Amino acid sequence: MTQALDAPLATAPTPPPRHPLAPLTAAEIEAACAAVMASGRLSRGVRFVYCALAEPPKADVLAWAGTPLPRLVTVVTYDRPAKLTQWVTVSLHDGAVVDVSDVPGAHVPILLEEWTADADAIKADPRWQAAMARRGITDYSLVQVDPWPASNFGLEVDEAGRRIGRGVSYLIDYVGDNAYARPIENLVAIVDRDTGEVLDVEDGDVVPVPTAHGRYDVASVGPTRSLAPLEIHQPEGSGITAEDGHLAWGPWRMRVTMHPIEGLVVHDVRYQDGDRLRPVLYRGSLSEMIVPYGSTALNHWWKNAFDAGDIGLGKLANSLKLGCDCLGEITYLDAVMCDEDGGAVTISQAICVHEEDYGILWKHYDMASDVAEVRRSRRLVVSFIATVGNYEYGFYWYFYLDGSLGAEVKLTGIIQTQAVEPGTRVPYANPVTPDLAGPHHQHLFNFRLDMCVDGPVNSVYEVDAVPVPVGPDNPYGNAFDSQSTLLASEGAAQRMAAPERARYWKIVNRGSTNAVGEPVAYKLVPLSVSAALLADPTAAITARATFATRHLWVTPFAAEERRAAGDFPNQHPGGDGLPRWTAADRPLVDEDIVAWLTLGTTHFVRPEDWPVMPCEYVGFMLKPYGFFDRNPGLDLAPSANGDHCHP
Repeated sequence: MTQALDAPLATAPTPPPRHPLAPLTAAEIEAACAAVMASGRLSRGVRFVYCALAEPPKADVLAWAGTPLPRLVTVVTYDRPAKLTQWVTVSLHDGAVVDVSDVPGAHVPILLEEWTADADAIKADPRWQAAMARRGITDYSLVQVDPWPASNFGLEVDEAGRRIGRGVSYLIDYVGDNAYARPIENLVAIVDRDTGEVLDVEDGDVVPVPTAHGRYDVASVGPTRSLAPLEIHQPEGSGITAEDGHLAWGPWRMRVTMHPIEGLVVHDVRYQDGDRLRPVLYRGSLSEMIVPYGSTALNHWWKNAFDAGDIGLGKLANSLKLGCDCLGEITYLDAVMCDEDGGAVTISQAICVHEEDYGILWKHYDMASDVAEVRRSRRLVVSFIATVGNYEYGFYWYFYLDGSLGAEVKLTGIIQTQAVEPGTRVPYANPVTPDLAGPHHQHLFNFRLDMCVDGPVNSVYEVDAVPVPVGPDNPYGNAFDSQSTLLASEGAAQRMAAPERARYWKIVNRGSTNAVGEPVAYKLVPLSVSAALLADPTAAITARATFATRHLWVTPFAAEERRAAGDFPNQHPGGDGLPRWTAADRPLVDEDIVAWLTLGTTHFVRPEDWPVMPCEYVGFMLKPYGFFDRNPGLDLAPSANGDHCHP
């Protein structure tokens, strides 16, 4: 059948507008970078540090009903010839550069190309080569140089304003060998990352390079043990739907993106409560992290890595095609980044989304009737893994059927190592082999939680368990109570965890009440309370990572306040981020608030951490506290007999 000549031509249906928080595509990233280059405002030496969606105003996103919002991209560039960092904002609607802001004195995160360039420059330096000769090393192809963030200590080299790195060296037998088994101790090179000039080589006493390898592959460890296979089958699928960054599973709805600096970000997290889709968390992410080392040795005293702001966790995300990082029926999401030339790079299967069994959700056995009611729990897991030099960090967001959610960091990989004279001990480090030690250090993670408990107007209370003194109100001495303190301003909301008081923080919406007439709330519970930053208050790292001196900070929402140590912590002298913002002591009662939670682990290395470290766990929970009128898991159907719940 032919169409009449005067009949209207069929047209393809117009696709619905993408959500304002939908992740950037490769085409959008390339278009944004091309617009920056075409603007003529930057030199030919410009490097593209990262691209990220310029998220629309929160109020516009919460009110979005399908009308397209302006879609903007933030492009961070570094003009090497001019030594200039810039924020550039590009409109994807018309490809126009709508704003260019210089950031004087800022040092962008380390560029991936600088890792190789720094190592090559150091290896070519005669002073470094002479230091190698002192140690009997002449084949530089068997030396791995790791260029670290240089930190900032107010020294002459810091005050000069150069973009610098500090490099340490390791001896290997082949590319891919575990370099950290054979550190070349007491040798540090300082390199100018812009010019490639090696500014200094610090060469101390020679310590013999350890001879034993630290390999951990199957061929190297010897006989292996096997366990019976553990398999997860979901014949009807996982129940997860994922479309353009939107996830739906059970009662939960949310959006997920991969930010080049922060890594995995969850947005607009809501719980389906009957006919209400109730907001809980507007935006959750890792804001910053710091790994301060506690050794005074030449190779280690200066090591203070802001692994997010100094480098970028999203840029270092693993493709989860390699290995067995997730188990079960998996939904994978790709992540798209810009490369340093302005092209788009896709990290395939960067985000893993799956379900995990989580034991029982609730149970009661009635002895009188000999009847048991039990419901099994499971959780949605949204995760990614970043490799930062020697360490791996797995970041996991968990969502539970009882309305709880939380995040966990799994730390693994290879420890930093220090060569020692065989059989000796050195200060501030623990031995892992007779001639190898691991310096004391901390891993401190700051999570930014932009709360939205039944809406964006919230308040925060600190709640402690307190004993009641013996007296008329407590004649038997057994009573205890909870004590709630409203954190009314930013100064009052700089708090420490107190496990001896069972301390938690309650985020309350005083304009929304539950069936018993109390304000709805979620409580924030640290699961792994470690010491805060242990460096002296006068230390340079304390000024640079002030966020890590408190477990909790609370601020009123401000879109530009995104990272706890500021946007550019690389070589920053300190004072930016949370200490600068909270100096205003802004009010927090019935405000749109952001909670900043610092958790971590203090790592005194064990022999069991070598040659590759078993996972260490750090995390927190957000648990409903009067948010629901009863157990929200009551309506879960019992497990079917075919689920192997019965003998």
